[in-house]
Amino acid sequence: MTEQTPEDPGAPSDRELRKLSPFELKDALLQVTDEAVKTREAVMLNAGRGNPNWIATTPREAFFLLGQFALAESRRAWDEPGVGLAGMPRSPGIARRLHDFLDASDDEPAVQLLRGALTYGEHTLGFNPDRFVWELTDAVIGDNYPVPDRMLPHAERIVQEYLARELFTGRPPSGRFDLFAVEGGTAAMTYLFHSLMVNGLLHKGDTIALGSPLFTPYLELPRLDEFQLRTVDIQQSATAKDGRHTWQYPDEELRKLEDPRIKAFFVVNPSNPGAVAMRKESVHKLVELVRKRRPDLLIITDDVYGTFVNGFRSLAADLPRNTLLVYSYSKHFGCTGWRLGVVALHEDNILDEALAKQPASERARLDARYGAISLHPGRLKFIDRVVADSRAVALSHTAGLSLPQQLQMTLFSLFALLDKDDVYKKYCQRICQDRLQALFEGMGIPLHEDPLRTAYYQTLDLEAWCREHIGEDFVRFVQEHHDPLDIVFTLARRHGVVLLNGSGFEGPPWSARVSLANLEDSAYPRIGRDLRDEVRRAIDAWKQSGGEPPPDMH
Repeated sequence: MTEQTPEDPGAPSDRELRKLSPFELKDALLQVTDEAVKTREAVMLNAGRGNPNWIATTPREAFFLLGQFALAESRRAWDEPGVGLAGMPRSPGIARRLHDFLDASDDEPAVQLLRGALTYGEHTLGFNPDRFVWELTDAVIGDNYPVPDRMLPHAERIVQEYLARELFTGRPPSGRFDLFAVEGGTAAMTYLFHSLMVNGLLHKGDTIALGSPLFTPYLELPRLDEFQLRTVDIQQSATAKDGRHTWQYPDEELRKLEDPRIKAFFVVNPSNPGAVAMRKESVHKLVELVRKRRPDLLIITDDVYGTFVNGFRSLAADLPRNTLLVYSYSKHFGCTGWRLGVVALHEDNILDEALAKQPASERARLDARYGAISLHPGRLKFIDRVVADSRAVALSHTAGLSLPQQLQMTLFSLFALLDKDDVYKKYCQRICQDRLQALFEGMGIPLHEDPLRTAYYQTLDLEAWCREHIGEDFVRFVQEHHDPLDIVFTLARRHGVVLLNGSGFEGPPWSARVSLANLEDSAYPRIGRDLRDEVRRAIDAWKQSGGEPPPDMH
């Protein structure tokens, strides 16, 4: 695990590469891995990125089937077959025509989903049939700008129901969450931070808290020149009796949020890279803290991994006034390429209150900013300002997620809502859990149960494990002779395995994150064995220097 100098004299050294984000470092590791594959006929395993290797098929099939119906509807309005031109779908009677279209189709899963969607929309949600079906049909054609720009009305209602089921345990708070459909969770975060700054809700030099370890781009975003926010880490530093990280927040860490200088708490829940949901005790502590001591604290929560934990409940469910919720469909449905996400903000929230209480000079500045899009700009809700800001205000008339994207998001939501037994959800969970078990079997380590674990990632703290099972002397030996990044470089060079360094997430320095979602099942025992082999190599080197491992390590 010693540092190596690249054969190419112009290539960066390992020491220089350590300055990179783990996602940028991954690209360098892939190049190293490519050389290992060429020279040793190994098989490259990239367990660094969290793109799942499964997809939800039925809602995609429904999308394409609905496209066939929509094209027929377009040609029904106007058809120039020799030119390849048609008209725009028309609403009157369109629901009946879709029912007839489905009745004439084979009884495939996609047909069943669309039939169920019509019943759910018309009878459960009380939609006007023609208006609902016309929205679906026009969306798949993509012949109009999004109207309303924040989100299509029927799509918003369906996604509200999906979030209530998946993130609020079916018990949403009273009132409504307004939704903004966006190009994935990362776009959501970009839009939110920008609008918080331009609306004077955050200022350069303000302090925000970060739930750490954290998805690396979220660590970097507040520190960019356009934001220049100070950050305080709220560490997931709780450990079990045997020294294992539980990736939970000790009470003393949460108490940092009592500091009134902290304007916002930014958290991924369930966590990344820790991959566990916040325990109920911590949620209760946080809720009590906000209600009694910090009613002004803004919480921004990214809940993309919520579907991988049974009974998951978002902070937005218990602190709706204080929480900006971000959710992405990418992981659960295997659709990172679709770029589907939503921002949710409760209609009764502290951001709109803060806007109303701003000094007259600040309100005048913002009235001038939004005056071209509203006769009463001072009444413009924060979430609608986010929509306008996403297109630099001047272009807000073309804001909004594309209609085909909104339709696919709607179909994913309906697929989950109509899956009463959670067959798809449970299968996705089992994929990750089985791969995690295989990884630990490859390492020869018992896997402790944790019902809050997503198993989408596993962050391996090698220092904590070695301290517990080998001893402090061995840990000191490794620290004296190796750099924490040596493990990821060695795995890439010797085994063709790419992991992300945990230190890049502000996690433990001697840790690595394994994605359990993006490789074949058979890869994970091998990764476990490769990790075990590297630990054994280090133990052999320690023994040669005079170290004495415990009896079960000989």
